[in-house]
Amino acid sequence: MKKYLGLLLIATVFFACKQEPINTKLSGAVFGTSYSIIYDAETNYQKQIDSLYYVINKSMSTYQTNSDISKLNRNESNSVDTHFEKVLATSKQIYKETEGVFDPTIGTIVNALGFGPEKRIERLDSLKIDSLMQFVGLDKVRIADGTVIKKHKNTFIDFNAIAKGYGVDVIADFLESKKVNNYLVEIGGEIRSKGINIERNSAWTVGIDKPNFEGTQSVLEAISLHEAAMATSGTYRKFKIDENGNRYAHILDAKTGYPSKSNILSVSVITSNCMTADAYATAFQAMGIDKTKHFLKRHPELKAFIIFENNKQELETLNLNGFPEA
Repeated sequence: MKKYLGLLLIATVFFACKQEPINTKLSGAVFGTSYSIIYDAETNYQKQIDSLYYVINKSMSTYQTNSDISKLNRNESNSVDTHFEKVLATSKQIYKETEGVFDPTIGTIVNALGFGPEKRIERLDSLKIDSLMQFVGLDKVRIADGTVIKKHKNTFIDFNAIAKGYGVDVIADFLESKKVNNYLVEIGGEIRSKGINIERNSAWTVGIDKPNFEGTQSVLEAISLHEAAMATSGTYRKFKIDENGNRYAHILDAKTGYPSKSNILSVSVITSNCMTADAYATAFQAMGIDKTKHFLKRHPELKAFIIFENNKQELETLNLNGFPEA
C-alpha cells in the first residue's frame, strides 16, 4: 500500500509540473485609446505600468492642461522631463531624415482644422493657413538642460504622432528590466513584441485593419511579429467633411499646412522600436507612395505595408522592404 501511495505522490508532482504556461494579461484605457499587455510572468505589474502612463501623460499630453507640453504651448513654462527630451530628439532626427515631412509643430494647423485639443478657427481660408505656417517648423525649437526654447511663442508642439509608440517602448523596456522574455505590448494599435506567446507556443500574431470609413473594424491581414515593433497610420477613421462633402484627412502636409493629397488609406511600419515606427507611419502617409518607395530604398531597417485606392477606387496593397506576408 505504501508503494502505491509513493507512486501516486510522484505522479501528482509530475502532472503539477506539466501545467500549461499562463500569461499575465492587462488591459484598460490610456492616451485617449485602449491598451493590452500580455507577458509571461506571474507578477502583476499593473500599478507600476499605471505610474508610467501617468508620467508620460504628465509630460506630453496636449489634452491635459497641467502637462509639461500644455504649459509649454501656453508659454507658462519651458521645463520638460527626460521623456519629453527623448521624444523631441527622435522627432528632430526623423524631421531631418524626411526633410520636414514629419513635424510635430504642425499642431498649430491641426488645431485650426479641428483635429486637435484647441478650439477650431472658423472659416479657415488660405490666408489664415499661410499666416499660421510661420510658426511651423521643428527647426524653430531647441532644447538645452531640460529647457525648451521656441523661436515663436505661437508655435504649438503636438507629439500625438509619436507619443503612443513611445509609450509602448517605455512599457516594453520596463518589462525587459524585470527579465520578462516574452511579451506583447499594444496601445491604440501600436505594438512591440519579444519572444513568443507561451500559451500557444507560437510567434505573436497581430492584425492589420481593413480600411472602413463607416467605423467598423475588420482584419485585412494577420502577420507574425518577431522581436520588433509595428505602428499604423490611417486616414479612414479620423477625418472631417466640409459643407461641400469633401473629406479632409488628419494627416497634414507640413510644408503647405493642408491635408495631404494621397490615395494612401493606411501605412504600417515595422522596425526595432515603436516610437520610430509610429513617426514614420505618419510621415509615409503624408509622403505618398512614390516618395515612400524612394525613401525606403535608403532605409532597409524600415519595413512598410501600404493600403491604397487605385484609379478604380479598389483596394490595393504594397509590401515594401520585406514586410512579412500573411
